[in-house]
Amino acid sequence: MEPELDPEQVEMMEGGFSRTMQIDPRRARFPCSVVWSPLPVISWFIPFIGHIGICREDGVILDFAGPNFVCVDNFAFGAATRYLQITKEKCCIPLGQSTCKDEALCTYMPDETGGELKTWDDALRKSTQEFQHRSYNLFTCNCHSFVANNLNRMGFLSRGWNVVNLAIFILFNGRWVSTASMLRTVLPFVVVFFLGVTLGGFTFLKFWALFASVLIGWFLLGTYCFKGLIQL
Repeated sequence: MEPELDPEQVEMMEGGFSRTMQIDPRRARFPCSVVWSPLPVISWFIPFIGHIGICREDGVILDFAGPNFVCVDNFAFGAATRYLQITKEKCCIPLGQSTCKDEALCTYMPDETGGELKTWDDALRKSTQEFQHRSYNLFTCNCHSFVANNLNRMGFLSRGWNVVNLAIFILFNGRWVSTASMLRTVLPFVVVFFLGVTLGGFTFLKFWALFASVLIGWFLLGTYCFKGLIQL
């Protein structure tokens, strides 16, 4: 009598690598994806600014959430509301060991230390080790810095990622996990803005515009005018 196979083993045998790339929001699994969630208070006023993380090949989320600390499978500000899955064709490294059958013919993305990055997870491991020795600062070294570092390391779309173009990229290309996730992100902003205009009128609009301009302006200046101010 043959022993029964574990369901996960059957899935791997029947579906191969493509099965492991399936998105499963119920288990918070987003293989080879960038994920996003709103931040308390800040996202209530500027809904496209939030917390961001990047996922391993098995879908586990990694995010830089504090000084010398990269969260693993515990997204710092709740469940992801948006995600963007990245295809291997847009990177300079394969997404898994199974993508290259002849090691002698494979070329891999060189790491800054002189080693080779053979998989998606290799790149994430290198960036995680680096950010585990970095101080967290919302304005100079944050979760976007961590994800941009990963994308640059794996050569996604020829590198060049920073906190600004990464935020814009997710804003226009990210997919909502569900309708409830979209409401969780947009509804607080709508309520706060409506109450602010109703109760505060022009004064609220003035302070809202000032707050948005200062915050967005900081990252624009720190990224494009004062190189090195915002770490990657």
